[in-house]
Amino acid sequence: MLFSHDTEHALQIVVDLVNSGPPATTTEQLPDLASLQRFVDLNHLSDACDLDADDLSATHRLRDRLHEVFRAADDKESAIRLINAVIAEARISPRLTDHDEYDWHLHFFAPGARLAEHLGAEGGIALAYVIAADELDRLRVCEAPDCSRVLVDLSRNRCRRYCDSRTCGNRMHVAAYRARQRESTTR
Repeated sequence: MLFSHDTEHALQIVVDLVNSGPPATTTEQLPDLASLQRFVDLNHLSDACDLDADDLSATHRLRDRLHEVFRAADDKESAIRLINAVIAEARISPRLTDHDEYDWHLHFFAPGARLAEHLGAEGGIALAYVIAADELDRLRVCEAPDCSRVLVDLSRNRCRRYCDSRTCGNRMHVAAYRARQRESTTR
């Protein structure tokens, strides 16, 4: 494991959040409070309750800012500036906790924080750990030509190129195979 379980979990939540809206997808995946609540439930976000319209709009704004971090992954200084801005705007209050049958772990969001602050604190710190470990190149945009989804490559040899091996990865491998077959039959 490259990062702690909590950091990897926060990074996956960042990826899920960024991939929930344009330009990563053609349709908004978080159009209303019900879908936002499903996002919270699916990602096991603790202390995120009583969501309202302000939470939805603030989460959309945060999502756009986090997407900028992935687009700036080739420019470390820009990525650092973007991550520091996200962290600065989140109320951060590090504390140890052992809730919901999870062993002791660290939370960075302040108690009672709204959802976007929660996501900004946890996701911002996780992204900061990536940069502090000099692993910025693990933040990527899918290499499929028609895909803008993001991913965090946590593979040991840094070989992950596609957001999902079952869709983009499989599609690109099939296209490469067919191109090789065409090339060999024309020879």
